[in-house]
Amino acid sequence: MIKFSKKSQYGLVAMIYLAKAFQKEGEYSSLREISKKKNISFNYLEKILLKLEKSDLIKSKKGVKGGYRLEKGPEKIKIGEVVKTLEGSTHVIDCIQEQCSRKESCKAVKVWKKVQKALDKALNSITLKSLIKK
Repeated sequence: MIKFSKKSQYGLVAMIYLAKAFQKEGEYSSLREISKKKNISFNYLEKILLKLEKSDLIKSKKGVKGGYRLEKGPEKIKIGEVVKTLEGSTHVIDCIQEQCSRKESCKAVKVWKKVQKALDKALNSITLKSLIKK
């Protein structure tokens, strides 16, 4: 079973929230607001948003009207970027990215490569904008 972590699940929920706020003239949303409205632990969400900020997917602003917002428009952010940032990798099986002693003779690696290609294509074909359309 391919399973994404809670970090990616919550990160995507937060990014969708920020995409909706971005549509309202690029508004900033506070960490507390997102945490409360989406029922995500404040401390856990803070760690997620810091990772997304380091990857230049979002930016932060301190102060009363501060918070977080998308770094670029939701039409330019692909779900694959978000997941890869938070997971570190989207590889379905280790032998695809690492050296495996059986790689040359293993027939199963062809299956995993096809699955990987399909997953990457799916994640990179979806933008935040497509998720917030009404």
